[in-house]
Amino acid sequence: MTLTRLRSPRNPDEFPTVQLFILAIVRLAEPIALTSIFPYAWAFIKRLKIGEEDDASFYAGLLVSAFALAEALTGMYWGGLSDRVGRKPVLLLGCVGTMFSMVMVGFASNIWMALLGRAIGGLLNGNIGVIQTMVGELVTKPEHEPKAYSIMPFVWSGSLFERFPYLLPNLICAGMLLVSILLGYFLLEETHPDMQPRVLLPDDTFLSENTPLIETSDAMKRPAVDLRDENYGTMRGRDTGSAKAWDKNSEKRPVGSIFCKRIMAVILSLSIFTYHSMTFDHLLPIFFEDDRAPANSVLGAIDHLSPFYSPGGLGLSLQAVGMIMAVQGVIALFMQAVVFPVMAERVGVYRLFILITVFHPITYIIMPSLLQVPDSLLYPAIYFCLAVRNFFSILLYPLLLILIKEATPSSTVLGKVNGLAASAGAACRMIAPPIAGYLYAMGKRMDCTALAWYGSTLVAIIGAIQCFSVTRDRSREQLSSEDGLRKQTATAITTTTEEVPISDRVQGCLEFP
Repeated sequence: MTLTRLRSPRNPDEFPTVQLFILAIVRLAEPIALTSIFPYAWAFIKRLKIGEEDDASFYAGLLVSAFALAEALTGMYWGGLSDRVGRKPVLLLGCVGTMFSMVMVGFASNIWMALLGRAIGGLLNGNIGVIQTMVGELVTKPEHEPKAYSIMPFVWSGSLFERFPYLLPNLICAGMLLVSILLGYFLLEETHPDMQPRVLLPDDTFLSENTPLIETSDAMKRPAVDLRDENYGTMRGRDTGSAKAWDKNSEKRPVGSIFCKRIMAVILSLSIFTYHSMTFDHLLPIFFEDDRAPANSVLGAIDHLSPFYSPGGLGLSLQAVGMIMAVQGVIALFMQAVVFPVMAERVGVYRLFILITVFHPITYIIMPSLLQVPDSLLYPAIYFCLAVRNFFSILLYPLLLILIKEATPSSTVLGKVNGLAASAGAACRMIAPPIAGYLYAMGKRMDCTALAWYGSTLVAIIGAIQCFSVTRDRSREQLSSEDGLRKQTATAITTTTEEVPISDRVQGCLEFP
């Protein structure tokens, strides 16, 4: 009788620190490819002299969205493919494709070559959905989820270079991607349950009084697990807890279509958030770098007090904008690593999701007010606005990832659900920059660049209304409460066992569910 079992070097009860760290490095591929172009996209378009100068924000939006468009078309395909061939091959292919696209954009001498490079990167990059799936499979205990999901999203915030002035940043990003590819290939473990290697059990594994004398047939002939293990098939045994509870609970439910009401509600929330978050990322460097138009006349001074009078931007240099965005990355890291786990644990995932979504419009309302801040207070005001933005945005994204995992009916379709979510998010990232850029260009002609920020505010308000359609996971909460009740009851029985008569102990055990 040849028996095998899955090789699992990790203890499922321990937090998978090393694997999540490697995933965080590999996760650099998508945000690097998508956002590294933000600081110089507007200047790049102006250098290529495409259309009128006032329309540069719109064309920069098209360049940014080319990656997201291609990603939206293939995101669900890569998620489904990872369900069939494994997570690791799809992940590494995405990194290789993104690295190639970065080099191509760096050598672009016209808009068409740049657009093609961005599109190739998006077509070959299915990392968002696959990484979300791997995190869901690595983290098998719900109490580890806030910490795990707090690690993943924050991982980004000579003559030749005279001819190709934007080659150097792309080469640096491509080099970082190469490092992530090597780490992922040699150190990252496959998480798909059916793709993990099996090892032979020792020959004397079943040498006991229960060992059958004759091999059984059919499904029992070569079992993949020890059916006599005390934990096999139990619903309540050890406190491995909630991951097993999640898997068992999901296996009880029919898989059916992934386009159910609950999944679609969470994905819609993710899509709305992705849209207005992307508009912020696109508008921020444009708003900071655009020339500032001072109001000198009396009429101009009166208009300056109006929230609709906002001519131009802040007039900052490209170097100053780069420094501000670097500081923003530090702020985001603090929110992700420190603030999110604490708040998710104390407030709860669902309640925190509702609160963050409802108050998210504040992020965009306060941005145009920077035009009215004196120069001496400009930088403190900028960092305050960025802190507010990162508080809402950085906290909301991992909450949505947790809700998507909870809404998935079975672990067998987790890759497909995350692929669908990645495609929906990429579609919103595709349309967000051109729309935001168009609103900014139109608002600039009207001396109201705040128009673009108010457009994002409106979308965030829609998200604040829609978030209430996301339902809570009652069954999972019930399982968690039952586990806690059993722990408390067991503790109480253990601590009082010396004082309780034997008859009462027996009666208590009979009454315990």
